[in-house]
Amino acid sequence: MQQADYQLIIVGGGPAGLTAGLYAARARLKALLLEKGATGGQVLITDWVDNYPAFPEGVNGFDLIDKMTAHVDRFDLEKKFSTVTSLDLAQDVKTLFLENGEQLTGQTVIICTGAKPRKIGVKGEEELRGKGVSYCATCDGPFYRNQEIAVVGGGNTAIQEAIHLTKFASKITVIHRRDELRATKILQEKAFAEKKIDFLWNAEVSEIVGGKTGVESLKIAHKDGTTSSLSVTGIFILIGIEPNNEILPLEQLETDDNGFIVTDTEMCTNLPGVYAAGDIRSKKSRQIINAAGEGATAELSAEYYLGHLE
Repeated sequence: MQQADYQLIIVGGGPAGLTAGLYAARARLKALLLEKGATGGQVLITDWVDNYPAFPEGVNGFDLIDKMTAHVDRFDLEKKFSTVTSLDLAQDVKTLFLENGEQLTGQTVIICTGAKPRKIGVKGEEELRGKGVSYCATCDGPFYRNQEIAVVGGGNTAIQEAIHLTKFASKITVIHRRDELRATKILQEKAFAEKKIDFLWNAEVSEIVGGKTGVESLKIAHKDGTTSSLSVTGIFILIGIEPNNEILPLEQLETDDNGFIVTDTEMCTNLPGVYAAGDIRSKKSRQIINAAGEGATAELSAEYYLGHLE
């Protein structure tokens, strides 16, 4: 095989990428982790993580990533903070093109570019993110015990999460821009039967209002042209997520209808020597814990591949 700069290049420094890097460094591979900003991904903007093992009291998102990064640094993983603009993954040796004009080559590549929640794009959404604006009910639901909150969306995820939130909140108002849900009938039946869940039909959030203490209310625009206000302490925006796939060669990689990378259970893509882990994968569950596990699995698959090269 043609010589490459690295045995393994990891693209993305979230939990999946950091774990893959940890395993690669411990295996003494010549490996590089590429990250365009700070390591951590979406976890950095997660105020509190209450469901990661070994932290019985919970942990701040920043602190969790700080510990993950320190663990990786203990084994001297090489990291480079630079933006990848494109990749050629179809050849035996993979080529990555950086924003500064540099080109790097690797025998294997693990894609950990993650995903981002689809936003509603209204005033207050960014300012109050992590202070009452959430995109993950599993992550943040327990913080809203005995409080009145809202869920935006009408698909399976939104309704399933609204039902989940009844374990904590005193009242959940589902805000949907149509007059009927898109969720499966059995989920609809459960939601309609739940006394804690109300529905606001033909309506959209036009502004999220709050202050230093967090979200205080929502401004609602109704389809008939009227407006109203809804007092809540939290809003869960559950209208889907989008893959961070802008730099990826989608003509080379197999993806699902939404642009997430399809892999097998060992994190192998359709391209030899190319793996994907974390939120960029096509899957149902997106949690910090399974991203980390997938990162480990991807690195072990890459090791196996490297061990069988001629």
